[in-house]
Amino acid sequence: MAKEIIDLIVDGGKATSGPAMGQKLGPLGINIQDILSSINKKTTEFVGMKVPVKVIIETKDKSFDIEIGVPPVSELIKKEAGLEKGSGLQKIKKSANLGMEQIIKVAKMKYDSMLVRDLKSAVKNVIGSCGTLGVLVEGKAAKDASKDVDKGNYDDLIKKEVTTISQEKKQKLNDDLTRINAELEKELAKQKAAEAAAAPEVTAAATTETAATPEATPAVAGAKGAPAATGAKAATPAVDAKKDNKKPAKKK
Repeated sequence: MAKEIIDLIVDGGKATSGPAMGQKLGPLGINIQDILSSINKKTTEFVGMKVPVKVIIETKDKSFDIEIGVPPVSELIKKEAGLEKGSGLQKIKKSANLGMEQIIKVAKMKYDSMLVRDLKSAVKNVIGSCGTLGVLVEGKAAKDASKDVDKGNYDDLIKKEVTTISQEKKQKLNDDLTRINAELEKELAKQKAAEAAAAPEVTAAATTETAATPEATPAVAGAKGAPAATGAKAATPAVDAKKDNKKPAKKK
């Protein structure tokens, strides 16, 4: 039988019939509510995440099958970190601090869909995505955590595929996050104070430069619309050419 395949991105466990879905599924003449019910049952573990779904429909008898894909790495990271969204100000505020065990967990979930040669490469891929979300790994920026992976600092955890993290370590990671964000706030405050202190100096320098600039050269006396220069001689009236050239009358 002929098949129609529809690719969708839905909210895990909460897929609803919207314009986009209606536009894709409506023309096929199938019961959209049945499809939504099946999707929501199969994506309950991904609540709060965007999930790729493939709907395979038999065009003759209108039967269907649902294939659930693994959410994007960014969605899995946010789920693991308990975030609704990443930090929009990565340089001055970090949104979360994950342990390497949590990174390995996400890497294993996405491993089959990644173009990587081993789990260690998948881990580095996940760490890279943490950087764009403002998420720290073991209290470090993504690039530094990735260097630690290259050095082999986490080879033992990766080889054993450890994905569970203790509550004690989670608490420590949260405490480190609070400390790091406080340090970033202090650094930002120092920068703002330095900028504010430098502003008057710039203004004063500009004022001094303006005062030192020589006055404009006075306008030439007699120029139309320009005031006469101080101490300048008054312009000599023009001589009437006719009057000057007139010969004196002869005496009778």
